[in-house]
Amino acid sequence: MLCESISIFPTVLINLLSSIIDCLMKFADIRARAEKRKGSAALKKLLPIVSSKKQLEALGNDRYLAAMTKVINQAGFSWKVIENKWSEFEEAFFKFDPNKLGLLSPEQWEAYCSDRRVVRNWQKIKALKENIFFVQEVVRKYGSFGKFMAEWPSTDQIGLMEYLKKHGNRLGGNSAMYFLRRVGKDGFVLSRDVVITLKSTGLDIGERPSTKRDLKKVQDQFNAWHEETKLPFSHLSRIAACSLGENYL
Repeated sequence: MLCESISIFPTVLINLLSSIIDCLMKFADIRARAEKRKGSAALKKLLPIVSSKKQLEALGNDRYLAAMTKVINQAGFSWKVIENKWSEFEEAFFKFDPNKLGLLSPEQWEAYCSDRRVVRNWQKIKALKENIFFVQEVVRKYGSFGKFMAEWPSTDQIGLMEYLKKHGNRLGGNSAMYFLRRVGKDGFVLSRDVVITLKSTGLDIGERPSTKRDLKKVQDQFNAWHEETKLPFSHLSRIAACSLGENYL
């Protein structure tokens, strides 16, 4: 029995190495396909800026709250409209200072429903109100929201997304991923094109991965690509998005 185990071990090891090499070649093919479609230089310009741990820590609590609010307001709405009105949002919400906003009375919050400077949707206004306390709670635990973001590993993005969904308001799914991308946190975005690319490699996931099972498969695949290529997760995600489909980044 021992001899059989010893003889089987090299075969298992060879199969494992073969699987790793095959996965690396698959991403090499994905990158080559993206470069063919976009051009090498153009693709490089499309790669997202990834913040360092120091940069994430240096970003103020107000900027994290602002980024949350922007992605929440852009969800199901025209992104361009929100971008064009953003300076008015900043003015109306005291530049997203959590301490100042935390002092507003219920009547002041309700008044935003008739304030033309912002999107007059109570659910989205309420989300900001509740996310103030979410940010403040994280600050109490970690010292700053930036430190919390910097310390969470990108190899467990799905864990961070689960935390944002559980403790924040309207920060699940795509909103969480675009929030992370907006603040420079290294991570993937499951756009339609990224999902198409993942499925083209043989990954058995749904059209809109949202179950724990599917998200774990996605995380494992990105972890493998990151380990093999040493590229940031955000770059892997963007390259994958540019390799197939209609490029919903």
